[in-house]
Formats: sequence, C-alpha cells, structure tokens
Amino acid sequence: MPSRRRRTRSTSAAAPAARTTSPAEPSPAERYAAARRRAGADRGELATFRDRLDFPLDDFQVEACAALERGSGVLVAAPTGAGKTVVGEFAVHLALAAGRKAFYTTPIKALSNQKYADLARVHGADRVGLLTGDTNVNGDADVVVMTTEVLRNMLYAGSPALTGLGYVVMDEVHYLADRFRGPVWEEVIIHLPDDVQLVSLSATVSNAEEFGDWLATVRGDTTVVVSEHRPVPLGQHVMVDDRLLELYAGHVDPTDPGVDPPINPDLAQLLRRQLPGGPPRRGPGDRGVRGRGGPGPHRGGGGVRPTPRFVVVDELAQADLLPAIVFIFSRAGCESAVEQCLRAGVRLTNPREQSEIRLLVEERCAAIPPEDLAVLGYDRFVEAAVRGVAAHHAGMLPLFKETVEDLFSRGWVKVVFATETLALGINMPARSVVLEKLVKWDGSAHVDITPGEYTQLTGRAGRRGIDTEGHAVVVAHAGLDPVQLAGLASRRLYPLRSSFRPTYNMSVNLVAQVGRERAREVLETSFAQFQADRGVVGLARQAQTHAEALEGYAEAMSCHLGDFAQYMGLRRAITDRERGLAKDAAAARRADVARTLDGLKTGDVVEIPVGRRAQHAVVVDPGGPGGFDGPRPTVLTTDRQVRRLTVADVGTGLRTVGRLKVPGGFQVRVPAARRDLAARLRSRLDELDVTPSGRPGGRRDRARTAAAEDAALEALRRELRAHPCHRCPDREDHARWAERWERLRDEHAALVRRIAGRTGSIAAVFDRTCDVLRTLGYLALDDDGTLAVTPDGQWLRRLYAENDLVLAECLRQGVWDELDAPGLAAAVSTLVYRSRRDDDTGAHVPGGPDGRLGRALDAAVRAWSQLEDLEHAARLETIQPLDLGLVEPIHRWAAGRSLDAVLRGSDLAAGDFVRWCKQVIDVLDQVAGAAPTARLRTTAERAVLGLRRGVVAYSAV
Repeated sequence: MPSRRRRTRSTSAAAPAARTTSPAEPSPAERYAAARRRAGADRGELATFRDRLDFPLDDFQVEACAALERGSGVLVAAPTGAGKTVVGEFAVHLALAAGRKAFYTTPIKALSNQKYADLARVHGADRVGLLTGDTNVNGDADVVVMTTEVLRNMLYAGSPALTGLGYVVMDEVHYLADRFRGPVWEEVIIHLPDDVQLVSLSATVSNAEEFGDWLATVRGDTTVVVSEHRPVPLGQHVMVDDRLLELYAGHVDPTDPGVDPPINPDLAQLLRRQLPGGPPRRGPGDRGVRGRGGPGPHRGGGGVRPTPRFVVVDELAQADLLPAIVFIFSRAGCESAVEQCLRAGVRLTNPREQSEIRLLVEERCAAIPPEDLAVLGYDRFVEAAVRGVAAHHAGMLPLFKETVEDLFSRGWVKVVFATETLALGINMPARSVVLEKLVKWDGSAHVDITPGEYTQLTGRAGRRGIDTEGHAVVVAHAGLDPVQLAGLASRRLYPLRSSFRPTYNMSVNLVAQVGRERAREVLETSFAQFQADRGVVGLARQAQTHAEALEGYAEAMSCHLGDFAQYMGLRRAITDRERGLAKDAAAARRADVARTLDGLKTGDVVEIPVGRRAQHAVVVDPGGPGGFDGPRPTVLTTDRQVRRLTVADVGTGLRTVGRLKVPGGFQVRVPAARRDLAARLRSRLDELDVTPSGRPGGRRDRARTAAAEDAALEALRRELRAHPCHRCPDREDHARWAERWERLRDEHAALVRRIAGRTGSIAAVFDRTCDVLRTLGYLALDDDGTLAVTPDGQWLRRLYAENDLVLAECLRQGVWDELDAPGLAAAVSTLVYRSRRDDDTGAHVPGGPDGRLGRALDAAVRAWSQLEDLEHAARLETIQPLDLGLVEPIHRWAAGRSLDAVLRGSDLAAGDFVRWCKQVIDVLDQVAGAAPTARLRTTAERAVLGLRRGVVAYSAV
C-alpha cells in the first residue's frame, strides 16, 4: 500500500494565515481539503486531547495526529525541540480511549525513565509501567515505556503482554542507523502484529519519503509528515577571543540562509588577522586573564587560539545567553572545564539558588553509601553545582548525571560541559549551545562532525515558550573555516542509512517461528534490502555506460601491427612478476625483523628504531608464542607509555642493550608503578651509556637482486621485445588507451559484482549464518529435510547479547560450570566490555592464570577462536574478541569489595563501571534463564545479587 507523503514546511506562528499574492497559494480544492481537516480536528479524540493541553498544536502535529486517528501509521520527522513527542502522547491517548495498550519505546534507559515520569504524571502511576532490562515497574500496565530491545525480546518470546496492543511509539527511530543497536529497530518494525499502529518519531532526515515508502511496504498505510521549521529560530555565532560575532553577513536570514550563504566580513577579517604571521596577540592586560601575572588564554606563537572556557562562560553570561550547554568531545575535557571555572572563581547562582541546589543534591545522593562519596568526587561535584556549573558525560555516575539534568531543567545549573551523548533524547533545552571544535574522535580517528550531527547538537538551543531565539556558538580554534561552518549550519538534513544484519539469535528465532524460507522472505523486507534494491537501478545505469565506453577504448587501443591486448598482457605479467618478487623480499625482511622479537625476557632493555632516532624501553611482558610475525611483547618506554609491539612498530628490528629488574607483581595499569619503573629505566640507560645503532642501508638490494636473477622474468621481457606491437611508433598512445580500458574493465566487473551482491544480499547473509548454526548443532534438518531448531538452539533463542554465539558456546561447553558467583560475573564481563583505548596490556586475573577463573577464561578464548575460524570460512564478521579489562574490578565488586577497592589503581571511571555492571547484569539475567544446568542458573542469580548493590543498585524510578 503506498505511503501518504505530506511534506509540511511550517511557518512561524506570527505568519499570516494566507498570502493572496503568493505564487504558491493553494488551489480551491486544497483550501477545501484543509478546511475539512481543520473541522475534523475540532471533533473526536483529537479535540479531547487538545483541550487537555495548555498550548496550541502546530500544523505538522495536527496533521500527524489526524492521520493517527484515521487509522494510519505515522512517520514524523522534525527538528529537535519541535514537539514530535506530542504525536506519541496522542497515540497513548487513543489507546487508552479505545481500551487498548500502548508501548512507548526509546533507545536509552535515561530517556525511558524520563518518558515514564512524564506519562505517569498525566495518566497516573497505576496506568503506566516501565521496562528497561534492569527495571520492572508495573509491566502489565495499559501504557508501558521500554527500551527497544525489551520490545524485540517480547516479540521473539511471544509475550502475553502483547495481547491487546494497539499502538507502538518508536522515539528517536533514526537510531536504526546505529551500527551496533540499530538492527533492533528494524526487527521490531518487521515483526509487530499487523493490527498495531506504528508511530515513528525521527530527527529531520533527507530521505524521510524513502523511509516512509519502506514503512508502507512492511506496515501498510503510512502518513509521512516532515517539518523543517524550528519553533525557536536559531542564530549562528562564532566566538573569537571575547567577541561574539554573527556567522552570516547582515542581510542573510539565519533561519533560511540558503546554499553557500555569505560570511560576516568582520568575522572573516578577524580570523584572517589571527592566522600565523598576523598582528601581535593581546597581552596580559586584556580580558581573559584573571590576575595570574602572565598571558592566560594566549601564550606565544601565532594562529587562532581558543578562548579559555571560563571566558566563554563569562561572555555568555554578559550577553544573557545562559543557560548553555558547551559540547566538548572529551570526558577529560569536560572535567577540566569545570575545574577551570572553579579555579577562576566563576559563580553563576544567587544565595537562594545555592541553598536550593545543595539541598536537592544532598537529597538525591542520600542513597550513596558514605564511604563511596570521596571516591566519586562528591564534594567537588557539589561545589561546582552550587556555583551553577557541571559536567555531563558517560563516565559519571548515573545518579550524578540525573542530578545535573534535574538542576539544569530547573534553571539552577547554568552551564553544562557535555560530550555528544547528551544530544540524544534527554530533555535539556538551553538558550545557547556552544561547540569547542568541529572535530571529534570516533573511536579510531579524529573526524569532522557531519551536518546531521551539528543539527542534533545545536538543536537544543532555544527553549520553546521561553526564548525568542536560540543561539549556536562555535569557539574559534586553529583550522576553523567559516565557510565550512556555514555549510554545516545551513545543511540540516542527513540521510538515514540502515545498519540491519541478521544475528545468530535473530536467525534461530526466525527459523523457529516461520521456518527458513519464510524467514528469508521476511529479511528481504528489511530497510537495508529496500535501500539496496533501490540502489541497483542507478548501478545498472552506470554499468551500461561502462559497457559503451569499453567499446570505444578497445577501438582506440587497436594496433595495425598485431594484437595489442596480447602485448599489454605481457607488460602486465612483467609488472605482476616484479611486484611478486618485491613482495617476497619484503616478507623475508619482515621475517628477519620478527625474529628480533623472539627470545625476549621480562626486564630486557631494548632499542626501538623510530625514524631517525631510537627509542628505549623495558620489556614488562615478552608475550606468548606468535605466528609468522612473532610474539607481541609489552614494553614501558622512558616517557611512561605502555606499548604492545608488533613487527610494524620496530622498523629494522629490536636490539637488546641491557637488563633492568622489573618488580614482581608490576601492574601496567597503576600510574605510580609506571612512573617509578620509567624513572629507573632512564637511570639505567645513563649507566649503560647506550649509543644508537646505525640503520642498515640498501633496503631494496634484496628485491633488485631477486629480479636480476629471476629466469621467468627475463623470459617475459624477451617475449615482450619480440612482439610485433613493440615496434609500433604509436605504442605508448595505444598503451594509454589500453590502461584506461583495463581500469574501466575492472571497475565494470566490480560494479556487476555489486549489483549481484545487492540483490538478495540480506537473505544471503542469513543463509551463511544458518550454515554456521547447522555446523554447531543449533539448527538441523528434520526427517523431511526442513531446517529446524535443535534443543541447544532453543536456549540460544533466549540469549540476546551482542556476542550471542560466544555466550551460547560457553554455556554449552560447560566453560563456566565450576565458577562461583564473582567468577561467573567476571567471565561474563569479557563478552560485553569494550576498552575505550587499545590498551591490551594483560589484565590481572584473580587466582592467577592456573586458577579456576583463569582456566575458564582460557577455555572461553579457545571457544571464541574456533568460532572466529568458522565465521571466517563462512565470510561472516559478527563476533567480537573477548576483553579481559573488566575482569578484576567486576570480580572484586561481586565479591563484596568497596567501590574504592574496585577503582583504586585503575583508569576506570565510576560511571563507566556502573554502566558496564548493568550490562553484565543484563547478560547474567539471560544466563539465569537459559543456562543448561540448574547449578549455573543459580550461580548467575547469585552473581546478579552480588553486582546489584550500592551505586549499581540505584534507580531513578
């Protein structure tokens, strides 16, 4: 059934209702239809719902609500703060009015908690429930708020709670583009019963109609309502030193700047002056220096230097632009910003607010055990909050983050320094949003933020009903291009791309419910396949163009003396042979280097060739036996850096220059231990008086020698010289056309493979996934040849962890059967934990490597390795390596140790620890329900009790 596409471009509330001179004036038929819609909105449930509100509905809200009341599904795409959730709340109203249930799903628990509180306030706590994995409040209520994963699990389990379900609201549905969790959204959309009306609420995306077309395909009648109008206009600014300048030229409307809007000339001139070689920088007498006796914000050198954070706060306060959210793409940066404000004496609150803040913080944090307060930095947190400043990031204790959100929403905390995680969902509107930089770390590299991310971040600026204008401020910094910034600010749309892929859990559930063939058909209805199939049309057109060009190139390269394609084949064979010989020589050199990593011992002082200068380090772990590339020793450098060396890191090879005793029980994660050992290493090097070794020359000699002595290569060269085309005077012209023909031929072949791969690509991945499951015995053929789920596969159906197959194999092989509760919790942590840095330095395992836990972890790694080999053969890449970085902290906590004992000597933040604990608890709950032995199920239940205490047990609900 086709989707109803109505793209609404809302105007401001002050705009006239009709413009008689406008060329876009609606026709009489359109005016009549609009009048009918307005009349309909004045009757029925929408009228009842509107009477309960204390604000008028915008046009896009009315249109979406009216479509819902007509029985249509709805996709609403609108900017942050535009009021999309009103449509979701109307769906709840319709469900209750009709005596049916409504589920309201969100991507994160904090947003679920917030929405639960909002709906409970309106409909009463007895009619509203909350399910977030670790929280179960009134789960059988008529209205239940839940994370999307909870609903997915209900659908696969055939939960009786689905009986009577009439409406499902999917808030932040654009989250389906998330690489790790996005597929869950598509699973829910595909598997919801047909009679359930779906309300999808999304940020403004450029392909809303495409997404709406897919929803109409899988869900039936769907109305697409798009509004690009911000209810509060957004001004764009740049802060240079202590000056706040408009981004656009004076005649540009910031609410509709158009494509490539002109830049404010004053801003452009000021930024040019601050480039290296510009006029001298301001001195210590200028603003931004608070009696430190020297240059504060700018010290030496040229170039744009960012304004100090406390100066940013001062300027925002003076310009009446508070409250503000300052986005800093670093947890440490957020904490440092708060510290800078405290040291600079920033105080944004009056005495009444200060006493209210202190009272609220003490009340909310009363649940924290007193002995944990010092570990959590409570006193500093309170002092900053009392002054009206706070940080907000994933490393903070959830209770602290929730307290900051509460204080900010009350207007008591005026400035929050936050990472980008704050941009998702949580209701914290501000008058201003500040971005320190336009670059962020994505986990592997520093990348520019996209127009969509810029829109999401700045979307919080401007409080509806309070501010007449919101303000987006970018702090001037090195590399800031105002034209690039204008491009980010003026292009608010970004495309929604599916990240859907079949998982092992999804596959066994689908086979169990509908069988393999029907499962393939279901998966081919995914948004990922929908987008792939649409893309095939353009690819096929491009392939046709390639084919025509190839004919022209073939004619241009033809030679009257002979077969030029054959001649080019000889040239290509010579090139390939030369490359192969060079590769063999490089492999031999690499093997020579790898041998320098063998035989190292703990305490060896080594020289590492790095560029023109050598670096020295001491071996703290020689590493286990390696493959062709040798072991991977862990070393500590003179500047206290811990590195795990590979062949690629050691240039021409390591050289052992001495010995240094490494203390027994040395822990690389303990900063003090690293500092002491690095100091001893520097002293030892002074004693050894080490002279860097010379670097061998002639790195290409081996390759040249091999090429000169290769008989096959010489034979090819003789054949080339004897070919008729070798004597052609136009040979090189023909060769250039031939090279173009070969490049285009390869591109064309790759394009044809892409077209073939996209057709049915999701179902093909499902087939390979089923093959792995058959090999392992989770699926098997019945007597009639039908693929069916085995008894082992039945409990795999109840395992929803990201590493679902590794978890299943550990349970099936009895890897964890002999563990106690703390040991099981620690073992499970290896499946869920992901280090924020590549710091694989060998985590300490309680009981040692030969203890019960050590043996269980070793067996789990072997199980993971076998699965990785199996996946590689099946051309799949889904399972993640095990990470032992959380084993010791989780074991300590589950064993009853204090928070101080758990976090002492580690780089783990309290908020991260609590978050990971809750994820471990979630998997342990699954183990308690799915483990094949009663003993292991009981152990999992005890492990949950051991973890769910103190700061981990706190819930905002």
